[in-house]
Amino acid sequence: MINRERLVKTFCDLVKIDSPSGEEDEIRLELVRRLGDLGFAVQQDSYGNLIATEEGNNPLLLSAHMDTVEPGRGIKPSVDGDNIVSDGTTILGGDCKAGITAILEGLESIKEDGIDRIPVELVFSREEEVGLVGARNLDMSMLKATRGVVFDGNGPPSKITKASPTYISFKIDITGRAAHAGVEPEKGLSAVKIASELITQLPQGRMDDETTLNVGVISGGSVRNAVPEHASFEGEFRSRNIESLEMIKLDINNILEEARSKYPDAVIDETLNVEFDMYNLSDKDPMMALASDVITKMGMTPVIGPSGGGTDANIFNKKGVSCVCVGMGTRDMHTVREYVPILDLYHAALFCHSLLVYEK
Repeated sequence: MINRERLVKTFCDLVKIDSPSGEEDEIRLELVRRLGDLGFAVQQDSYGNLIATEEGNNPLLLSAHMDTVEPGRGIKPSVDGDNIVSDGTTILGGDCKAGITAILEGLESIKEDGIDRIPVELVFSREEEVGLVGARNLDMSMLKATRGVVFDGNGPPSKITKASPTYISFKIDITGRAAHAGVEPEKGLSAVKIASELITQLPQGRMDDETTLNVGVISGGSVRNAVPEHASFEGEFRSRNIESLEMIKLDINNILEEARSKYPDAVIDETLNVEFDMYNLSDKDPMMALASDVITKMGMTPVIGPSGGGTDANIFNKKGVSCVCVGMGTRDMHTVREYVPILDLYHAALFCHSLLVYEK
């Protein structure tokens, strides 16, 4: 069964390996070694995603991502009572090293117990945190699985994500006209002023139960004593409702057109990109039913609901691999307050173990 001491050590060892998005080489090498010891044939696709396979028909996909957000360099994990924490200067990296750990311990415990399990395929993706980029570029021809589980949810494994939104990023670039701010400001056209007006007109925060919008990055100007000629800001909006997405697009377009009319000498350009699409699984979906049944047999109560976040499950479902996303134990992810309850991590590994022997 699950070895608690080994589980905690594996997690701590993995989070000590720096792997910010785009810099996953070291963690990938460590996973190649560990998966090789477990008997998998390990490959890397052209984008750098890690794929591990074995013999057997109708394999189940197990997936997590290798990258972490910043500040995520030089992580120093420690056990504080019943939790694993960082030293408070960095994230912990439970997102998604807890998911990787749960998968590795689930497989290791089954091997150690000498019991049969179903065949699996493993995908550890890169650059998930910057828009599911690794999964979007995954070479699907290297996979046989048609169903799977993504270990990348907040909270315990009993938290099962049945729906996730479409995510659209945007960037607005403004070019005004520079001038000396003290000598002849009248000749200038402030790009920063225009940007601030645009930002204040955008609906931000939670708009309804399914929809959010956020402006996350602002830049502009060069020196204090010049009317800024250039400014830009970046944001995102996401929803599980197609009509809401279209309304936001229309709002953005109207706001920009009004600004262009008000400031005809300015150049205002926008870029909108769909980073990933929504999915919504029915309660009767086979993977939903399987995950729920395994959780129930573990003596836990499945908590099924939608999420405002995206995971690689969005991409897999779009590409024809029916996937659910389950919790991996992490709390307060993407903050320096992030922590992982050891019991939740234990249950995530036990869920993986139970899932793989369930059909046997």
